Amino acid sequence: MRFEKLNDNKIRITLTNKDLEKKNIDFHSFMSNPIESQDLFFDMLDEAEEKIGFITKDYQLRLEAIQIAGGDFILTITRSLPENKKLPEKKKIHIRRKKLNDFNNTNAIYCFNNFEDFCAFSNFISFNNITYTNIAKSLSLYEYSNNYYLCISKINLNCPNIKQLFSSITEFATYVRNSDLFKLKLVENGKLIMKNNALKTAIQYFK
Repeated sequence: MRFEKLNDNKIRITLTNKDLEKKNIDFHSFMSNPIESQDLFFDMLDEAEEKIGFITKDYQLRLEAIQIAGGDFILTITRSLPENKKLPEKKKIHIRRKKLNDFNNTNAIYCFNNFEDFCAFSNFISFNNITYTNIAKSLSLYEYSNNYYLCISKINLNCPNIKQLFSSITEFATYVRNSDLFKLKLVENGKLIMKNNALKTAIQYFK
């Protein structure tokens, strides 16, 4: 992990693949789990204060995150004092994620604790008019070990609703790391419940 001080109020943090493995995080979980990501940021901010003297206590923070070739991350953090000069009790982080097209993992799997949770997510998508038809080439639902897994294959990274959908799904399910390997396990040992258009099927028949 490399820390660079760009000016008095801005730093850049570069995380390599090796750093990401140590933190047990990848780009997809970063995009879909902001709570987990913020916990990671607080750890890095503490390290930034220790290594380069970048103090963030009582400051508002703005974060820009991009993924570069090879899967590394570049995080640019800018600090500023609140305009009303009433210092916040906690650090406030505003995350701006950039260049989603640099993300090269176009497959993802999300685990639902039960079928009702999957139906609840499907109904949420329908109720909030979140377009999902062009999100991916295939959305299949598997049952395995009493859980239900939504396999999203060949994600359309240019879909305008992609951030909204993946942000919403984390309210109902958890992201499965090593999705490609786990998909093989589902195909071999799981039960295919809905093929290709799982969200459409659930919205149509399980409202």
